Amino acid sequence: MVTGSTVSVEIYRGWCKKCGICIAFCPRQILASDEAGYPVLKDPDRCSACNLCADRCPDFAIAVVSARGNKRNNEKVKNGEKKDDKPFSSSRQ
Repeated sequence: MVTGSTVSVEIYRGWCKKCGICIAFCPRQILASDEAGYPVLKDPDRCSACNLCADRCPDFAIAVVSARGNKRNNEKVKNGEKKDDKPFSSSRQ
C-alpha cells in the first residue's frame, strides 16, 4: 500500500470493452464490475498502485496516478492518436 499519499485510478469508459482483465489481475482484489460491467474500485484504500490493472489492459482504458502526479499508462495512445474521453475516476486520500 502507498502510505500517506494519494492514489487515483482512472477508468476511461469510452475505451473499456468490459473484458475484466484488470479485475482478474488485481493482486489486492480492489476492482469489481458495476451493474453495466465496467470496472470500479470497491476498496480504494487497499490499492498499492502496482499498476497491474493498467499494464494488462489491452485498450489502455485504465490509468494509475501516484502521489507524485505520475500518470502511468495513459500516455500510451491507441492507433497513434489521443482521444479526449473524460475518465471515470476513483481516488483515495
